[in-house]
Amino acid sequence: MSLNTRLLFALLGLPLVVYAGMAILLVVQNDHKARALLEERVVSASEYIAPSLAEALLDTNIDQLETRVARLLEQPGVSSVTVFDDQNSRLLVRGRTHQTSRLSSPPDATQLETDESVWRLQVPLTPSTTGSGSAARAGWLEATIDTSSLNLARYQMIAGLSLGGMLLGLCLFLIAFALSRYVTRPVEDASHALYRLSRGDYEQTLASHHTMEFNQLARQINGLAMHLQQSQHDMQAQIEQATSELQESMETIEEQNIKLDLAHRSAVRANTVKSEFLANMSHEIRTPLNGIIGFCRLLGRSSLDDRQRDWLQHVHRACDNLLMLVNDVLDFSKLEANRLTLEEADIDVVTLVDEVLGLHAPEAQRKHLHLVAMVYDDVPTPLCGDPLRLHQVLNNLVSNALKFTQQGDVVVRVMLEHFTGKHVVLNISVSDTGIGLSEEHQQQLFSAFSQAAPSHPRQFGGSGLGLTICRQLIDRMGGDISVESELDKGTTFSFTLPLQAHHADERSPELLLDGPIIGVHEPHTTTRHVLEHLLQRWGAVPVGLASDTDCDLVLISLDRDELQDAALAEWQAFIRTIRCPALVLVNGSSFELPTLDFPFKGELLCKPFTRAQLVASLTHLLVPVGEPRPLPSPAVASSVADDHHRLLVVDDNTSNRQLLSALLEAPGRQITLAESGQQAIEIGREQTFDMVFMDIRMPGMDGVQTTQALRRLSQRWGRCPIVAVTAHALNSERQRWLAEGLDDVIIKPIDEHDLNQLLSRFLGITPTQAPPVKKPRPSGTFTTGAASATLPAIDLTLGTRLAGGKEDLARAQLRRLIDHLPATRDAMDAAYQQRDLEALIDSVHGLNGASRYCGAPELALIVETLETRLRTSGLDHVDTLIQDLYQAMDRLIAQRGTLG
Repeated sequence: MSLNTRLLFALLGLPLVVYAGMAILLVVQNDHKARALLEERVVSASEYIAPSLAEALLDTNIDQLETRVARLLEQPGVSSVTVFDDQNSRLLVRGRTHQTSRLSSPPDATQLETDESVWRLQVPLTPSTTGSGSAARAGWLEATIDTSSLNLARYQMIAGLSLGGMLLGLCLFLIAFALSRYVTRPVEDASHALYRLSRGDYEQTLASHHTMEFNQLARQINGLAMHLQQSQHDMQAQIEQATSELQESMETIEEQNIKLDLAHRSAVRANTVKSEFLANMSHEIRTPLNGIIGFCRLLGRSSLDDRQRDWLQHVHRACDNLLMLVNDVLDFSKLEANRLTLEEADIDVVTLVDEVLGLHAPEAQRKHLHLVAMVYDDVPTPLCGDPLRLHQVLNNLVSNALKFTQQGDVVVRVMLEHFTGKHVVLNISVSDTGIGLSEEHQQQLFSAFSQAAPSHPRQFGGSGLGLTICRQLIDRMGGDISVESELDKGTTFSFTLPLQAHHADERSPELLLDGPIIGVHEPHTTTRHVLEHLLQRWGAVPVGLASDTDCDLVLISLDRDELQDAALAEWQAFIRTIRCPALVLVNGSSFELPTLDFPFKGELLCKPFTRAQLVASLTHLLVPVGEPRPLPSPAVASSVADDHHRLLVVDDNTSNRQLLSALLEAPGRQITLAESGQQAIEIGREQTFDMVFMDIRMPGMDGVQTTQALRRLSQRWGRCPIVAVTAHALNSERQRWLAEGLDDVIIKPIDEHDLNQLLSRFLGITPTQAPPVKKPRPSGTFTTGAASATLPAIDLTLGTRLAGGKEDLARAQLRRLIDHLPATRDAMDAAYQQRDLEALIDSVHGLNGASRYCGAPELALIVETLETRLRTSGLDHVDTLIQDLYQAMDRLIAQRGTLG
């Protein structure tokens, strides 16, 4: 509440309250006095006139009675008078009558009722001569008195007092307002002065006041204004000084930022140049390296003595190592430049791990190491992720484990760490019993171009990029990699891998057996646990060979020491004594498989083995011929019980279609051919297929457009595996095709092993091992000697192998290729003369694809080199290669007659 309000209340409220109290007291007192006066006057008048009324009543003098009653009515306030006789009968009524009371007996004394607004006065009528005895009473009188005059007088008095109060309040308000303004004006001026000081206005000052207190307040406020003004001047000076110093510092920092920005741009430019240089150099190195590898393969089919073949193997191994180094450098540069993209495809973890172990099986067999895969049963399938990058990570970790392990085992474990909704987190580890790592070496293990010890690159090989690439790939996929190691005791690399599980379900058993008893001899503990677990999962009862139980099958694992003649003789004798089939697992290569006689059927299987191979062997040995065999799980392949598979081959080149069809031909497979993307779509509208092999470069709709159109046909086509078939693919092109809907890429000429891996991965088809066929020696017309420095124009041996062992088909392919060479040469020459790079690449790519399936090694090598040069360098520096290609065409055309 403000001071002004308080003064108004004090000066105005208190007097008015006192006045109101006094007015109320005056009204009450005056009203009480008026009532007493009225009562006294009416009672006195009534008692005075009562004797005369009694006498008139006794004398029955009506006139006198009316006269007396009229005199009583003249009294103020009397409104009516009623006279009763002694019998209580009404004799006379004058004035404004009111309801009269009926008494049972006349009143003995004067009575006045004042409870209501109308008083009632009852007076007995007794003559004055008879005294006061009741026997002489003549009657009684009742008068009504109207008190409205009292109320009117009271209201008039209240109104007068109220008017006086209002006038008093108005006077008091004017006095209080003038007084409050006089008191609060200096306070308001002081408040405004303080407000101006708070806003920074120090110029205006308060004037002096004649009151001492206000005058002192004004001096204090003026002194405060002067002090604040001085403080502001001092602070402004300090701010200006600090601003000047800060400006100098900012200028210095700006100069440093400019220098840092220039250095950063220079570093980014240098890094970009380095990445481009690495990418370009990797492609440029691949071109001659592919030529060297091709020459090595061709030279390996020629007549060589043992020493020359050994030298050739060293050259081939060196080329493979160099190609691996180039791939690592290219991947590292892509990761560093943030240009690596991840695809999303279905992953069967068991199949993928088996593929990785199969790739490293020769190295494990050479060192006689146990390479074991343990995929736990709770890992669902299929999962969604990037199988190529997961394959790359596992391949690198397993390769390192085998590289640094001289004895013992390498174990790959895949466990389920977390499964919520549609998200799965796997824990994958690769353990070895190798040389181990110290704590110091573990700290720098994932750095680029670094290895545990300086002598390792010289002793074990490698660039030091593998683990760096693994860590970056796992980070990209959302996982985390770690290492646990102890020097001279082994190392365990483990990483987590988040994957999608849109349609994942629990893995069903790959084989359903009817409780056969299988005797197991496996010296290696981990492998024995894996075998016993799988056999129990598939419905078998594994027991030790030492037990006396009759077995339905014996599973024997032979290590390096048990492949000696004496040990083999003992095992041969044991196999002859048992009366059941035997499955022998050999920890060695196919060249080291012993010759054993199985009287009751048996098989030899190399370790490491895949689940599909074990299922096929068990099915073959346990299920009698002619009886229905248990079908494997859809997720795992079976080479024995193939379902009916429908395959579609799309290629605009007739030779390529026929050759790929010949490579795919097998019992239980129906192959459909399409010569264009449009025809493939028309076929796809009428029927579906289990797998499609799609050529990329086709006139009209190319392979990518055809794939996307097929995917849109139906949900079944959306899940159908489609593999790109091309004669040439840069890594960037491969990634783009996978991102656009293709499931994998296979390079022409199609290697039968790669083709079988694709069929096993997508359809669960495991090829049967065909017996080795002795290759025919090439005739002198088509090949040159070992000392020849050039490739032959025609190599029927190569063509027959590429045609799946069919020499007639190889000859037909060569004749068809030679017949199309003139038209291809004209198209290439026209495109080159017009400097049309795209048209030239299309022509060269078509020729490359056609020549890869034929026994024309010279033409194939030149056209492969030319396509790589065109894709990496354009039309620069290709004149010599085009002339060499034309000459190779002429030499091939010249030998057309030798093909029949």
